[in-house]
Amino acid sequence: MEYQKRLQESERRFEELTAQMADPAIINDQSQYRKIAKAHNDLAEVVGKYREWQIASKQLEESRAMLSETDPDLRQMAQDDVLKLEPRMAQLEEEMKILLLPKDPNDEKNVVLEIRAGTGGDEAALFAGELFRMYSRYAETLGWKVEVLESSPSNLGGVKEIVAAIQGHKVYSKLKYESGVHRVQRVPATETQGRIHTSAATVAVLPEADEIDIKIEAKDLRIDTFCSSGPGGQSVNTTYSAVRITHIPSGLVVSQQDEKSQIKNRAKAMRVLRARLYEMELEKQQAAIGAERRGQIKTGDRSEKIRTYNYPQNRVTDHRIGLTLHQLSEVMEGKLGALVDGLVSHYEAERLEQELAGA
Repeated sequence: MEYQKRLQESERRFEELTAQMADPAIINDQSQYRKIAKAHNDLAEVVGKYREWQIASKQLEESRAMLSETDPDLRQMAQDDVLKLEPRMAQLEEEMKILLLPKDPNDEKNVVLEIRAGTGGDEAALFAGELFRMYSRYAETLGWKVEVLESSPSNLGGVKEIVAAIQGHKVYSKLKYESGVHRVQRVPATETQGRIHTSAATVAVLPEADEIDIKIEAKDLRIDTFCSSGPGGQSVNTTYSAVRITHIPSGLVVSQQDEKSQIKNRAKAMRVLRARLYEMELEKQQAAIGAERRGQIKTGDRSEKIRTYNYPQNRVTDHRIGLTLHQLSEVMEGKLGALVDGLVSHYEAERLEQELAGA
């Protein structure tokens, strides 16, 4: 098998790390232990698949040897085993090849999710709010934590814009392909003639950057405080708790007013600013490398129309992979597994094809 040497090396390294995790000297050094435990965890899935493949390979060899038995019942049993084991081994090999692909360093990160109403006025704002609810429900099913960092409600109960942090296990790896334009087709509540309207909202999924990832100098920031306000400009409080942070070198501006505490608003604004600066840095890096490599890092262009939600036909279509589901009501309740997994599988298969072509 083409990947045999890498698999053997992964298994050897995995066993080394397992032994190190039992070493009292490493157990007493928490920083070192965490580092080794992470490396051990990163290898666990591929090594598990490799060991499963090894067992299946041995079983297949034994079953093939039994095909020459004189007893017809034993021959039939062996034939049945071969028919089951051959496709299983082929599947395991594909899974192992994908697991050995270079990892996206951001896959482990939490995300900052930004949803903005696009064309369609109040209807677009209602749809933006429903998209946020959809992602919140999906996050809930996976045990992720959702924290609203910034929101701007619309008059009819939707949102003009909402920014939230989502924390959990490998959040970015699941949501990174959600960035782009989401289009909705339905009869709005305000439509008296029963005509179907098309509205849109944009989604951006940014990996949440740590301070180590993005160093922000105090001299590069201008911080202004002001009184927070509600929908339509109405005053909410008379204290200067709202915060606007301008990153002078990039021109990025982040405002935060959801909290009553200026300190909390500032902390939230810094999280959003750090994520946006990190995304800008990633875009620079991708622009500096070749178009072929950029294709491998596909994480969604927020100006690209990626998905249509058609309410009259209870249909949702992802245009990038040609996947259509007649389960829109379930999708809007957060059952995104088929879409998310379909996208991940599609782009992993693309990466594998490119990797093999360049091998």
